[in-house]
Amino acid sequence: MRIGLICPYSLTVPGGVQGQVLGLAKMLRSLGHSVRVLGPCDGPPPDTGVTPLGMSIPTTANGSVAPIAPDVPCALRTIRALRDEQFDIIHLHEPLAPGPTLTALFLAQGPMLGTFHAAGKSLAYDLLKGPVKWLRNRLDYAFAVSEDAAIMAQAALGGEYEILFNGVEIDKYASANPWPKENPTIFFVGRHEPRKGLNVLLDAMSFLPPDTQLWVASDGPETAELKVQSAGDHRVKWLGRISEEEKLSRMKGADVLCAPSLRGESFGVVLLEGMACGTPVVASDIPGYAKVARQGEDAVLVPAGDSQAFAGAIEKILRNPDQAEKLVNRGMKRAEFFSMRRLAETYLESYEAILTN
Repeated sequence: MRIGLICPYSLTVPGGVQGQVLGLAKMLRSLGHSVRVLGPCDGPPPDTGVTPLGMSIPTTANGSVAPIAPDVPCALRTIRALRDEQFDIIHLHEPLAPGPTLTALFLAQGPMLGTFHAAGKSLAYDLLKGPVKWLRNRLDYAFAVSEDAAIMAQAALGGEYEILFNGVEIDKYASANPWPKENPTIFFVGRHEPRKGLNVLLDAMSFLPPDTQLWVASDGPETAELKVQSAGDHRVKWLGRISEEEKLSRMKGADVLCAPSLRGESFGVVLLEGMACGTPVVASDIPGYAKVARQGEDAVLVPAGDSQAFAGAIEKILRNPDQAEKLVNRGMKRAEFFSMRRLAETYLESYEAILTN
């Protein structure tokens, strides 16, 4: 089967949707299919199976800054790629995002399905929902990665959405080599923007023992301000953008993975990544994360924005190896349930059903 996966976000910028698209493509190829990923790229494509559609433009959306490409040259490249590739199936991720997915939704010919990732309140969806309701009929099948994402898509387009949770590449995380460390270590990875709650974790450091260190990966619009907040605290290590290999290694080497997001998470892939690495997870008790992690079983969930609660949960894990081991064992089993292979096989069933019908 010749499959085209289209992503609206720059494939060279770390992000949840981008990671899902690239991981799904890799797994579908391993199952014997020909897969091409189309999307913006702000540098060399991340793998040989990617067709770059041009540079992205950072755009504020859903409380985040999205690297999308809503320009005419990108649209023309999308049309050309669709014409040249002659896909059997076109799979759009975030079909309403301005750029290549919306272009394909309007103009592509042939079987097409969409996966909706975003959750929460979106001004763009509110503005579009009248004019674009008819576009739902362009999709032969529609998925959402969570109930919240389905509600958001349904409000804009109507119709029914099958809930199909995101996946994680289990083997890749389980086989990572742990990054060496000397002190108890917390790991944070995510864009430095308000909804990710990194400021809460930085506040929590003041309640933790002096030998505790924090690795902070990635960057974003709040990086400079957050560095000022933690100025003088030598325990906070600012890593900037790191390679996927280093991310996996640090995640596996850390004693705790912390995800203090405040809102806007439709699905907690980063929690599954930590579980697959065998690292205890402490995260905010928000809907998107509660769909993935079960409080006290495979992760510890605490009230969003409560720095003292985060510090207490983290310290309890650091001081209690037995609790940490239980979280690790249950977390690894939980991650297996969300394996990328299982996700790819489920999508393949839908692809085949569409082609058959």
